[in-house]
Amino acid sequence: MTALPDFRTSRWAPLAALLTTSVLLTACGSGSTGSGSGSSRPQSGGTLTFAVGSDAGCVDPQQVGSNESIYSVRQTVDSLTDQNPETGKIVPWLAKSWDINADATEFTFHLRSGVTFSDGSELTAQVVKDNFDAVPKLGALGVLAQGYLSSVKSTVAVDPLTVKVTFKEPNTQFLQATSTHSLGIESSASVKKTPQQKCSDGVVGSGPFVLKQYVQNQSITLAKRTGYDWGSSLWSKKGEAYLDKLVFKVVPEAGVRAGSLQSGQVDAISSVGKANEAALKGGQVTLLRRANPGVVFGLGINNSRPVLKDAKVRQAILAAVDRKQIADTVFPTGTKPATSVLAHTTPDYTNLSSDLAFDAAKAKSLLDEAGWKTGSDGVRVKDGKKLSLVISWFPNAGTNQPALELVQQQLKDVGIDVTLKQGQVSQFATTLQGGDFDLVWGNVTRSDPDILRSSFSTRLANFYRLPASSLDTALSGQAATTDTAKRRQLVDDAQKLIVRNAYNVPVVELQTQLGVSQKVHGLAFDSGSRIQLHDTWIG
Repeated sequence: MTALPDFRTSRWAPLAALLTTSVLLTACGSGSTGSGSGSSRPQSGGTLTFAVGSDAGCVDPQQVGSNESIYSVRQTVDSLTDQNPETGKIVPWLAKSWDINADATEFTFHLRSGVTFSDGSELTAQVVKDNFDAVPKLGALGVLAQGYLSSVKSTVAVDPLTVKVTFKEPNTQFLQATSTHSLGIESSASVKKTPQQKCSDGVVGSGPFVLKQYVQNQSITLAKRTGYDWGSSLWSKKGEAYLDKLVFKVVPEAGVRAGSLQSGQVDAISSVGKANEAALKGGQVTLLRRANPGVVFGLGINNSRPVLKDAKVRQAILAAVDRKQIADTVFPTGTKPATSVLAHTTPDYTNLSSDLAFDAAKAKSLLDEAGWKTGSDGVRVKDGKKLSLVISWFPNAGTNQPALELVQQQLKDVGIDVTLKQGQVSQFATTLQGGDFDLVWGNVTRSDPDILRSSFSTRLANFYRLPASSLDTALSGQAATTDTAKRRQLVDDAQKLIVRNAYNVPVVELQTQLGVSQKVHGLAFDSGSRIQLHDTWIG
């Protein structure tokens, strides 16, 4: 299938997804918590103030794909399952158990009793059905959830606490998808609201915190849910959260965030950059790091653009990028250059570092073969037209612009003229859907290799306008098989096809790095390298 699907349908796949489950947290200090001075015994009460770099413009967990908004809204909803960040194992949360048929087309969940939403309504199988039935109707920002439920045939409330989800074809990724914030369960009243209403007003969830105030591009304020008693089986504290209040302040400048943490104005900050590491290490601050899996940061190519339809041009771009220089110069300590389209922490990753070696001479040779000759100003020309491309990017991470400025210089060195075009974070989804781009900077993160199908199958969203090919067969096959060895081989095939055809230009693996005051304890990464704050306390 080569035509683009209607973006209003559930065929639209995720822009982003969960991060790795297979890598343990490493920290400059005290493991997975920001502990240090102060009391060693957990204390209830207090406010945690967290400075983040951006706001996605939406407070509905089912529609948010930006990490810095997920940090807050994730605390308001629970999921059917949870995922152990150390082992990747799926464990109970709102569902106490589940059954999956032999070909992974039917998933039956047995719900916990006694769970309520913050409006007092009860969790039932019908509420789960209402949520899943509404997901395909979400707007442009709801592509995460829509992708997880693509090919769903029906959701049935078998009895008040049993719900069965049936797919038209095998769907091995779905159990892991039920652990994500994107399929967090909302009250029936929230489900009935329009996507726009949910984005601006928030939703009623069953989570340990409740949204109290949202001021776009300024702050998100949450309060503890009184009577909460159905947390994930991974959490150490039973019942209500320790903290009374959470305040997420939007502070775009990395240096200002770091200064606010050092001075005690905030308790934690997101996206600690390389330039601020040394100063923060010297104070009463713990740096928490966790490597992310999924599709690495890189250049998504619009393969329908006339210039970029030529594989030699795409392969030249691939060879012209010096990934190590970018990782070492721009990104936090420990960041690795990409060695595949998947990060090395992703299940079934294949090391393709030889295919991604920096080779400017090879890039120039490929462009020569494609008929692009160097002009008097150093920019290559063919048929009177310059080889000029635009890279679209969005300021949802402080590393984006400096990384792309290096890419711009590296491509200039082989004769490719690059313009950097900045957009608003909230425009990311619509930019991909509209297709008005040459290349776009981003990553798609999830702890399951099915993220390749979500991103590159022509049978789903096909954001990058790939032609139908044998890649589709590999991607569909890995999603359908329950044979782990066969799935591993198909994922291997898919990675090689994507890299060797240069359908995407992998650049660097993303690593989440947070700065946390040493008076903050129990702030831990979940399986998606986002944060879980139910067990967090201040003392």
